[in-house]
Amino acid sequence: MLGGAATAWPLAARAQQPAMPLIGFLDQRSAADNKVVIAEFRQGLAEAGYIEGRNVAIEYRWAEGRFDRLPALAEDLVRRRSAVIVATGSLPTVRAAKAATSTIPIVFMTGSDPVKSGLVASFNRPGGNITGISIRSVEIASKRVQFVSELVPQVTTIAFLSGVAGAAEFEEQKSDVLAAAHAFGRQAIVLECRRGGDFAATFATMVEHGAGAFIVGVFSLFFELHIRDRILELAAHHKIPGIYPHRMYVAAGGMMSYAADEAVYREIGLNYVGRILKGTSPANLPVQQAAKFKLAINLKTAKALGLTVPQTLLVAAKELIE
Repeated sequence: MLGGAATAWPLAARAQQPAMPLIGFLDQRSAADNKVVIAEFRQGLAEAGYIEGRNVAIEYRWAEGRFDRLPALAEDLVRRRSAVIVATGSLPTVRAAKAATSTIPIVFMTGSDPVKSGLVASFNRPGGNITGISIRSVEIASKRVQFVSELVPQVTTIAFLSGVAGAAEFEEQKSDVLAAAHAFGRQAIVLECRRGGDFAATFATMVEHGAGAFIVGVFSLFFELHIRDRILELAAHHKIPGIYPHRMYVAAGGMMSYAADEAVYREIGLNYVGRILKGTSPANLPVQQAAKFKLAINLKTAKALGLTVPQTLLVAAKELIE
């Protein structure tokens, strides 16, 4: 359970809410990519005593990979007098919600450091109207390099597809991947990718440097659906296995993904949204680190690439797609 005093959220704010509290759910992905996420979130709410349609309403807003839509979607949830807004999937999603309101409680799930990103004052005392769960980049990077190394042990060079150097998460993710690659005896090359950029050139550079596998970083760019599809198309064309930041890639034909387990959304429903609806201030709910992660593998893609997935990965995987 989360620590912190159960300080009541201002009575005036709660008095303005409808009889059945409304939860706003904002995500830059699509509903189709988040079926498991929503099921886990509803389960957490149910354990907190809230059943959708019975004593709580939920309005979902999906940006469908279009980040320019996030501000308007967040503002719409504010206009609908949400009692709490859940903002997940990427830093831009959380920032859109934060820009839309300084009074409605916001619960996030992000792969960025929430302190360095300016979302909260500290992990233990987030302050303001925002709190949630974050993912530790260094652990993710090490595991992704490990899994790629096990899948293709003969490969000595791994490419890391990152956002642009100016992105808030760039330095942390880059250093984590380089350190992990060194620890596993691999060389890593960093390839910066830009929105609307020429990904064909990115893969050509990958081939030129002899990279036999690649890792896609946790940057908002790579959650745009047309970018996802382009990367998967090029990976299949060049027959290079990749490990991705979300299972939506694997469901669409990518080789592997390693990300926070969807069960984290149960925690968001139970230990954050549920407690806020009962009167706890988000300022008194410490930010947690995600504790469970999930490896997903597409066995059909492995076969198409001529790869035999080792037993170690089959055992480690929580989801095998055939």
